[in-house]
Amino acid sequence: MSATAFLAARDFLFRERENYETAYRDFRWPKLERFNWALDYFDAMAAGNQRPAVWQVDEGGAETKVSFAEMSRRSDQVANYFRSLGVRRGDRVLLMLGNVVPLWESLLAAMKLGAVIVPATTLLTRDDLQDRFSRGRVKHVITGAANASKFDELPGDYTRILVGGNAPGWHAYSDADNASTTFTPDGVTNATDPLLLYFTSGTTSKPKLVLHSHQSYPVGHLSTMYWLGLRPGDVHLNISSPGWAKHAWSCIFAPWNAGATVFLFNQPRFAARPLLDTLVRCGVTTFCAPPTVWRILIQEDLAAWMVKLTEVIGAGEPLNPEVIERVRQAWGLTIRDGYGQTETTAQVGNSPGQKVKAGSMGRPLPGYRVELRDADGVAQDEAEICLPLADRPLGLMQGYQDDAGRIAPLPGEVYRTGDVAMRDAEGYLTYVGRADDVFKASDYRISPFELESVMIEHAAVVEAAVVPSPDPLRLAVPKAFIVLAQGHKPDRATALALFQHARAHLSPFKRIRRIEFADLPKTISGKIRRVELRRNEAAQRGKDGRGAAEFWEEDFPELA
Repeated sequence: MSATAFLAARDFLFRERENYETAYRDFRWPKLERFNWALDYFDAMAAGNQRPAVWQVDEGGAETKVSFAEMSRRSDQVANYFRSLGVRRGDRVLLMLGNVVPLWESLLAAMKLGAVIVPATTLLTRDDLQDRFSRGRVKHVITGAANASKFDELPGDYTRILVGGNAPGWHAYSDADNASTTFTPDGVTNATDPLLLYFTSGTTSKPKLVLHSHQSYPVGHLSTMYWLGLRPGDVHLNISSPGWAKHAWSCIFAPWNAGATVFLFNQPRFAARPLLDTLVRCGVTTFCAPPTVWRILIQEDLAAWMVKLTEVIGAGEPLNPEVIERVRQAWGLTIRDGYGQTETTAQVGNSPGQKVKAGSMGRPLPGYRVELRDADGVAQDEAEICLPLADRPLGLMQGYQDDAGRIAPLPGEVYRTGDVAMRDAEGYLTYVGRADDVFKASDYRISPFELESVMIEHAAVVEAAVVPSPDPLRLAVPKAFIVLAQGHKPDRATALALFQHARAHLSPFKRIRRIEFADLPKTISGKIRRVELRRNEAAQRGKDGRGAAEFWEEDFPELA
């Protein structure tokens, strides 16, 4: 019955794909009690379905296509293999793979088993992994041969499963080839059972733990499917790295909810022309990419590529109107923006067939009631984006997990996103900024508190404040303002030592790219005024200037 309710809600959104007012007014989240998306929906959809579920193309020319039917059968095999290794319902499984087919097989297999998946980017350092093991309570690891050495110094009695090779102490993923293709679940899955545990940057020194259920992400991404405009038979390419929530959004749940093909184009290093060539050759129909990618693509003569795209989408931050216009002139398509968080599915978006306002991220999507409230809870035309809990959207997380493993209920009448927007007379929302000091850099969400806590571990640092520094390509990069301890000089040698310290303790996507030795502006109560630092930094970059004692990572060839 749960699958029936899910399909009815999905098919309603298909029918009202370009009728926003009707879709928003009449959509209702399906009522679910027992539901396992992999077993109840995916396997039924995949039965006898020979269309590609995953189509992987490597820049060197190698291709892999796996049909829905093959993916269903293969995930049964993998689930049986994982079970033989001791993976049980409720166990935490760290999944750290690149864009390779075993990632999708493993995710479905873990879901069928009732295990909890802890997605992890391959960029994580040993310190990051240690944090995930301790706070995430990881019992099993699935990773590729290139990353096996990262676990050498991580003690513990956990299962190690290696994709693409063999190593002492590791079980070979390829042994799943010998497992049975008939899978029988060990019991029922409740829709509210835990499924995904994400680590995401927030207002604390360590990432927050976001817990999603078997309904909040698989079913909640019906809103994302609607925003992207996906339909059965589409070939959908989303530029995103595994381990991040956006990868689950647009490389797993939204396309497969629609019965669309997940298309992957693997490049050792991003280059625009091979990507554009592949879009044309493989007939990709829908394309979602972060602003950084769009800014690189428009450096080419896009009109020279006769793409078959019907929908183009941007995600991460608002796009410059010039970028949108260049794409419209070349392809006759308007890039549509949207908004959501790791804690939710797509909340707001410019949906297909609707007027797109320059700079706006669109209107609330079906299933989401969005309010703008100030710090006192009063509704305003410009305030923090809030989701009323009395009309709780299905795509909202279960909650944040604390260090003791408990999930605290969301407090108050609304879930506060921490993001500020303004609403116009037609209901369109425009992103303003963060209510706290979290920011985006190179399309990644960055917590200044997390970076600052690393920097002050260095003996030369008394205080540190991290803010975004405007960058023409990456939009922004993390910059640290440093107050030095007595006996340390604000010179090149100290800056080099601090860059090396940051590299040793921070993943590449979090890395400090600029350092300035300076006093920190503070409030009377002693709080650092990051808003003032950000404002001054934006003004300084606008003049192409640097601070008197400022150093950039690219100033140090020895770091290359």
